Amino acid sequence: MKKTTLSILILVFVQLSVVAQELVDFNVVPLPQERVTQKGAPLLLSDIQAICYKGGENMRRNAEFLSDYIFQNTGKRLEVTTNAKGKNISMAVSEKISASEGYTIKVSNKGVVILGGSDAGVFYGVQTFRKALPIIAADKVILPAVLVTDAPRFSYRGMHLDVSRHFFDVNFIKEYLEMLALHHINVFHFHITDDQGWRLPIDKFPRLTEVGAYRNTTVIGRNTGLYNHQRYGGYYTKQELRDIVEYARQRYITVIPEIDMPGHMEAALAAYPELGCTGGPYEVEDDWGVFDDILCAGKEETFHFVEGVLDELMDLFPSEYIHIGGDEAPRTRWKDCPLCQARIKQQGLTGDGKHSAEDKLQGYFMKRVEEYLNQHGRKVIGWDELLDCDVNKSATIMSWRGQEGGIMASQMGHDVIMVPTSTSYYDYYQVPEDDYWSKPLLIGGYVPLDTVYNAEPAPDYLSPDATEHIIGVQANLWTEYIPEIELAEYQVLPRMGALAEVQWTMPEKKDYKSYLQRQNKLTAIYRQQGWKYCDYSLKEKKLE
Repeated sequence: MKKTTLSILILVFVQLSVVAQELVDFNVVPLPQERVTQKGAPLLLSDIQAICYKGGENMRRNAEFLSDYIFQNTGKRLEVTTNAKGKNISMAVSEKISASEGYTIKVSNKGVVILGGSDAGVFYGVQTFRKALPIIAADKVILPAVLVTDAPRFSYRGMHLDVSRHFFDVNFIKEYLEMLALHHINVFHFHITDDQGWRLPIDKFPRLTEVGAYRNTTVIGRNTGLYNHQRYGGYYTKQELRDIVEYARQRYITVIPEIDMPGHMEAALAAYPELGCTGGPYEVEDDWGVFDDILCAGKEETFHFVEGVLDELMDLFPSEYIHIGGDEAPRTRWKDCPLCQARIKQQGLTGDGKHSAEDKLQGYFMKRVEEYLNQHGRKVIGWDELLDCDVNKSATIMSWRGQEGGIMASQMGHDVIMVPTSTSYYDYYQVPEDDYWSKPLLIGGYVPLDTVYNAEPAPDYLSPDATEHIIGVQANLWTEYIPEIELAEYQVLPRMGALAEVQWTMPEKKDYKSYLQRQNKLTAIYRQQGWKYCDYSLKEKKLE
């Protein structure tokens, strides 16, 4: 009996010793471009006294972020200072790092040095250091000597959220931004208006939120003809939107708002029916889909409205890019509208074997909006339907109907962001059909984790010039069937981790089996933060 008790005590002691000596491991998600083991003794986290930074407010904030992360993971709180002696974590901007978002992390027995090509580069170094730390509190955290050298593959690394079909409050938007920061994502595509709800206050057009922000009922399921008969809606105040933009800025994330036009405007038409071809009446949509009623391109009032909305939008969102949609805009009403036909004649628009006169009318519409934004120092992004409208080469194309449109656009000289449904639509299922019993009701489709990971946005057969025009990668979360925060989290995680490696890591360094092991460490942070995620592809049977 005594021998058995002694054996148990020894086993417990050994287990506690293992827990007490957690190694810092820089094999994280996204995988850094280079990690080189250095000679010399390791560093103990317990010997580090402070985080010492050089720079202004942004660098101070970077240091405070790191202090918070270390405390969350290990229970050790480090002082943030501009002057520290002894062993510390120091951070600064270095002119020797050419990539603005690039960074290095050097660990030696003397301390940790995080350098970046800019404040943003240091921030990504901080995120990598955070993910390299043990996720549970440890008495003795060991940092082996290492040099990490890293920089992103793509400059545009985006994640989208639709708040029009279902409305998410500011607290969740900030949580979403925290997710993006953790995954090195630097663009938040904020889909803020659509047929089912207008979430943006415009002082010049107050009925957009008074009327357009609310629908009287919502369809049950996939357009079943059954409805819940509950009023639904909401919108952000201008102060809340400014708060979101600032919260994102502090995490080096640019918020790009989208006002989809000329289609997906039923909510706006319900508020201002005179902007449609028929004059209405219109209602904020309670079904999902594509609808014939769009903005009338023949009325000057339409352009006054668009410009008025954009004026206030630009005041709220300082981003270089404004997304103006352009997708799923049926020309049905335009064909029968005398004013639209008059505009076609006035502009000398004629159909050809590839595009109708009404297609070209949308081109006129989109180019006119683009020129207005250009006059105010902004650039436009639009969905790949813009290629059917003969838009200017200065328009950036977001390719969603497959990669083909993006490849064609890059060859034509457009900048391109790849977001094809086959790899980048996170409203699609991530669990196969044979596990249907455990799946929530979603729009359909199937985008599993390995499909996300193995996406290649810039095929090697492209010319160097065309490849140069593929500036980034994004994933979208449309929310017709995603009414709850937990489901939104579940749909994007862990796929956001696979996306991060597509966006950041060079393709020759990617390996799916290795990624799965590293993603399991990242999911520990998800659990720490209380975020829901789909573990189907992370289970042990998938790692065999």
